Formats: sequence, C-alpha cells, structure tokens
Amino acid sequence: MNPVSVGTPAGAAPRIIPRADHSISRANASPNGLRVLYRLKDAGYQAFLVGGSVRDLLLGLIPKDFDVATDAQPEEVKELFRNCRLIGRRFRLAHVFFGREIVEVATFRAAHDPEAAERDEEEWRASLEQDAPAPRGEQRQRVLDERGRILRDNVYGTIEEDVWRRDFTANALYYNIEDFSVWDFTGGFEDVQARRLRLIGDPVTRYHEDPVRMLRAVRFAAKLDFTLDKGTEEPLPGLAYLLTHVPPARLFDEILKLFLAGFAARTLTLLQQYGLFEPLLPLTHECLKAEPDGVVARLLRQGFEQTDARVAAGKPVTPTFLFAVLLYGPIVERIIRAQADGAAETQSVFIACEDVMRAQQGRVTIPRRFVLPLRDMFVMQSRFHRRSSRKTLGLLAHPRFRAAYDLLLLRTAAGELDPELAEWWTRVQTLPAEEREQMLESPGPRPDGGAPRRSRRRRRPRTAAPE
Repeated sequence: MNPVSVGTPAGAAPRIIPRADHSISRANASPNGLRVLYRLKDAGYQAFLVGGSVRDLLLGLIPKDFDVATDAQPEEVKELFRNCRLIGRRFRLAHVFFGREIVEVATFRAAHDPEAAERDEEEWRASLEQDAPAPRGEQRQRVLDERGRILRDNVYGTIEEDVWRRDFTANALYYNIEDFSVWDFTGGFEDVQARRLRLIGDPVTRYHEDPVRMLRAVRFAAKLDFTLDKGTEEPLPGLAYLLTHVPPARLFDEILKLFLAGFAARTLTLLQQYGLFEPLLPLTHECLKAEPDGVVARLLRQGFEQTDARVAAGKPVTPTFLFAVLLYGPIVERIIRAQADGAAETQSVFIACEDVMRAQQGRVTIPRRFVLPLRDMFVMQSRFHRRSSRKTLGLLAHPRFRAAYDLLLLRTAAGELDPELAEWWTRVQTLPAEEREQMLESPGPRPDGGAPRRSRRRRRPRTAAPE
C-alpha cells in the first residue's frame, strides 16, 4: 500500500492491530504516561497513547514525550488529576505534572489543527496563558488566512475525526490502553514498517495550511532515516517560498529542532535538496551557492558532524554556537567589507554582526541573549593570533573562551587556518602558569608566515631617588 496521499473521510473504521501482532511493550513506556492512561480508562473515558511515541515504540526507540488523546474534556481531565494544569485560551490542553515530566493530554479534535508546536506565533503565545478562560463559542471556531494557513481550529470531536487533522500517517497511530491494541486509520502501521513518511490528505493543501510541515517532513526523514513518499516530496521545492510567511519567532524554534537534535548533517542535505534552506538562511545560502565546496561549506559540514557527535555523547549543544556556524560565511564577508571601508578590527566585527543579524531577523528571529555571546566569539578569533602579549593568557579566563576556541578548531578543520595556531592554543591550556609564560616569550611562527613579533614593554618613568 503506497498511495500518493491519504484522504479517507472521517468516520471510517480503523484497522485494529492486536497485541500479538505489534511490538509495543508497556515496559518501554513512561510509567507516568501509563498512570494517566489507566486513570482515564478507569473513569470511563477512552484513552490512547498517540503520535510520535507510538511510532518510536514500534521502531524500538525510546520516545522523548508521551502524549495522550482522550474523549474526556480538559476540565474533566483536571478533575481526575490534582497535579494537572490547563493551558491555552483558544484550544485547551491538559498538562499532568510528575516532577520534571509532563504528560500532555489532548481531547479528540475534529478537522485539521496544527500540533502545539505547529501553531503560528499568535496562537503559541495564547497557549501560554495558563488557565485563561475561552471566550464563549470560540472553541467551535475555525479560521484560515488568505493563503489557506490555519490560524485557529478548536472543534472537539471523536477519535475518528481526530486522526484526520494529524500531519503524517506515521504520527497518526493510537495505542489503546484498554486492550493494548494499535488503531490505524491511515495505513501508518505499514508506513512505519517501511520507514516511509506520508502526509495525510492532499499534500499541497496541507503545506498551505501550515508551511512548517515541510520542515517537519525533513526533520522526521533525517531523524528516523525515513524516505519521503512521492506525493509528500514532490511539492516541496515549489512551495518552499511559503516559509517566508511563517512568523520568524516560530522558525527560531524550528531551527533548533532541525539542527540540535543529533542529525544536523543529514538535515542540511535534505533542506538543500528540497530548496528549503534558502528561505531560512538566505545569506548563508548565497555563500554556499558561490562556493559549493569552499571554506563555508566545509565549516558547516564539520560543524554539524561535531554537533551530532556531541548530542550522541550526551554533551551539551548551544544555540549560540549553532548560529555562529550557520552565519559564519555572511559575518566574515561583512567583516572584510567593513575593514576595506576603514573600520578597525574589533569595530568591523561589531558592524558585521549587527548587519547580518538585522538581515537575518526578517526570516528567523535570533534572541539577543544569543547574539551578544556570538559577537564575542568572533572578536576573539582575531585575538587568537596575538600570542606574544601577556594579555593573551587573559583570553583563557574569558567566559566565551571555550566556544571561541571550538570555532577556531572548526575553522582549522575546514582548512582556513594553519593547524599550528590551533595546536598552540590547545597546548597552552594544559600547561602550568610558568610554562605558559615561556610560550609567550617564544610563540613560534606567525600565521602569516612572518617572524614572531616581540611584545613591546612600556618603560616605567623613573622616579627621583629619595634625599
């Protein structure tokens, strides 16, 4: 079974896969998620584990989140759990808290509604209004903009209706706690087994409803090593422009999901393949287009491979370093232009970062708390070349030193810098203070091939001898 799109009308009966015919074990599910499911069931409600958690369990993966779908109204869910909070003004969800773990419980919905992470900026901000009452009649309202993008869709329904507002068949499977069966309305069970990603409904219409679905398609394909169904894949290049209509603040979150989850290198390949990279990072796209195999391209690849390795090893990754890598090419180009116009070294970095960030904010909003540390990283790149001054050792105590040093290593791996410079900075970090001083006195050859520069010591004025 491999249709181009799925469009079975609501109300169709599901295929029910009994426990003996699937691989999901409750032993691999969240105990707190199971607790929520059982309490809903015991109270007489339908209760299903739904979405990516079911997909991941079928693939033998450990799900990050366990989401529950039910026919209980949000207020009814709250009555069952004292540790429950209702969120959202225009569509209410129940969050059940177990320490740091949150189990999200959603009432079955009719029609098409983007997932919480898919909402536009206004909807997302509205969802943060804790326990805000919904205006009378608003829960039955469905609003689209002039491009067909869903702005509001708040109609409670049945499970037979709920399935059709989900995005991909692999994310539209329901695990029934009552008999441990899997309910499949869309052929998603076979798609998971075939590692195939397929949109529910007409792909062009679904992408117009929410253009971020194009990024989700790439993200799931990269994360799960799925192939895109023909109907899901073909519209992508022609509809990439729709991403320019998505609020930039929302795309910031999507960028983090794309590149900080452990599969950034493959994600970059797919984004470029489908023409989705340019709408997100147009300045970087121009750099890559001008030199497909140049330093910027190599630095991006090296950076993403190292980021993926850090995620796999359980090490932290930061948005600051991510955007330093993503915007490295445009920032360096602007630094060179600013210096050609007469700007001093540090001033040129300030000008470049400001100009590039201003241009980038029109597509993807980058919060200021990440911009300032990024600027420090670029300022320190020029200071790494000055190894004969005692001020050099002061860099080791700088709060951004480690990030700037990692960028230095990345530039070296991309072939931009002499490896000797990175080796010097690697070695100086391991030595005692006395030996560091000796390295300053003999810093080795300059990166430009010239002789080592001697630091000039300012003579202290002589004071008159006491009489």
